[in-house]
Amino acid sequence: MTGAVSSEPRLRADARRNSEQIRAAAIGAFQGRGLTVPLEEVAKAAGVSKATIFNRFGGRVGLIEAVIEEVVARELFALIDRTRTVDDGGERIAYYLTAIRDLQYRQPAFNDVLLQTYPNSEQLMEICRVGSGANEEIVAAARARGALRPEFTAGDLHALVLDNALALKHGERPAREDYDRRTRYLLDGIRPASG
Repeated sequence: MTGAVSSEPRLRADARRNSEQIRAAAIGAFQGRGLTVPLEEVAKAAGVSKATIFNRFGGRVGLIEAVIEEVVARELFALIDRTRTVDDGGERIAYYLTAIRDLQYRQPAFNDVLLQTYPNSEQLMEICRVGSGANEEIVAAARARGALRPEFTAGDLHALVLDNALALKHGERPAREDYDRRTRYLLDGIRPASG
């Protein structure tokens, strides 16, 4: 009888440990390679079976939602908050666009969020909604300051970020110095033409 009673807490401890191992493996895999990493690789890194991921998290979307805060959301929301502290509207959009492109380069999972790779995830769609709102706010502030070409819109900013996500996800990854140089070209292109 004593053995039966003590096996219940051990099973719960094992289940908790498995869940934490899966979470840690998923965070590492998603940050390094994006949200589409095969679940078999996450399971192997966690030392569990793929079935355990389904049992604990209900599948890929459940696992993504369990870790997306650590993988993408926390950093993106902090970036948006830091951008809001930049007083000058022109400097603000330059900071924001540079920081967004940096996040896209470093975090493949962010590109999966932007591309809405998993539209059934309410959390991912909420991250997209917050990002779209930030785009509109930051572009409006820069336009009010005269820091953008008059025809440049929040939709244009959104398209530029999505185009970059597609290029990084499906194209050849550029060297960092080339990528940063292209970010400067992009910033020059959205600024008003000097008289």
